[in-house]
Amino acid sequence: MPPSSAPATEPTLIEWLRGSLARQLVRLPDGVQILLSGQPPIEVDGQTLDTSIQLLLALRPARQGLMDSGVAESRARLRREVLSIRGRLTPVGAVRDLTIAGAAGPLAARHYAPERPDGKPLLVFYHGGGFVIGDLDTHDETCRLLCRHAGHHVLSVDYRLAPEHPFPAPLDDAVAAFRWGAGHAAELGADPARVAVGGDSAGGTLAAVVSLLTRHEAVRPAAQLLIYPATDRNTPRPSHQLFDRVFFLTTDDRDAFYRNYLGDSGVDSDDPRISPLRAADLSGLPPALVVIAGFDILRDEGEAYGAALEAAGTPALVHREPGHGHGFVNMTGVSATAHRGLATIAREWAGILVPATSATTSLC
Repeated sequence: MPPSSAPATEPTLIEWLRGSLARQLVRLPDGVQILLSGQPPIEVDGQTLDTSIQLLLALRPARQGLMDSGVAESRARLRREVLSIRGRLTPVGAVRDLTIAGAAGPLAARHYAPERPDGKPLLVFYHGGGFVIGDLDTHDETCRLLCRHAGHHVLSVDYRLAPEHPFPAPLDDAVAAFRWGAGHAAELGADPARVAVGGDSAGGTLAAVVSLLTRHEAVRPAAQLLIYPATDRNTPRPSHQLFDRVFFLTTDDRDAFYRNYLGDSGVDSDDPRISPLRAADLSGLPPALVVIAGFDILRDEGEAYGAALEAAGTPALVHREPGHGHGFVNMTGVSATAHRGLATIAREWAGILVPATSATTSLC
């Protein structure tokens, strides 16, 4: 049993009950959900927030940011909240925990195999959480949905987190994990020629930077799945003001994440390893699927990154979920539209990694 001073990492009975209630209430008609939320439909920038997300926001005990508490409590709170709302797990062919080689020692990882595993692509997945919070369990259902609906292997990586391990430790682990996946794909039953990288939020940033750092190497990612990535630390954009302090990720959260991640490294936040949109050259990178959420402070920089990739000649498809905010891939248990959205994203992703012999079209 953990010491009394350590925050609980499993949902309390009240949190389980609240999550169960949320899963029931979001099945009600949209009009009833709006009524229960206590306010009219939320419309910003020509977009209407998904009714289930509006209700979920109203049901939260407090409009807390992700980093309003200390690091340990923020990690535990995210884990409790995600576990309490995720519902029934999506079945896949097989799931097993394993250990892989990181940059400075072994890392925990989780392998998801599809029902027909032989020769399918492998996605090396980096979870979100601002390089500070999140773990294999907070993104377990996300990886299950990607595995099932893409029909691909997924290798979820528990890379080291700041502030205990600031930059460049998480990035170094991300690169090492990709190389491990590429070197062991056949052992996992996957196609060694189609090993890709991906992630959400900070994990999407890591995937983008891994693609940048390895593009001239003999072994590089076959593609990159970037789900609402942070791509530009310093440039002010309209979405930063439009969606701050309302839709799960706040500017204060983002600032806290960067402070913890950069630590005393001395690296400038314009460095492409922090802000990949600032890279001088984005050509020659693997094809990308960039996912953005309409109510996300990171929306505009994600969209800008997709456009910059295209302008540089790197094939990129931008997928937008206009009714959702940051973190929607963790809300599939309480939002049918988030569930359908992630399933659609997985199918689009599968189309990017078709075998070279059968690929007849490029991304547009």
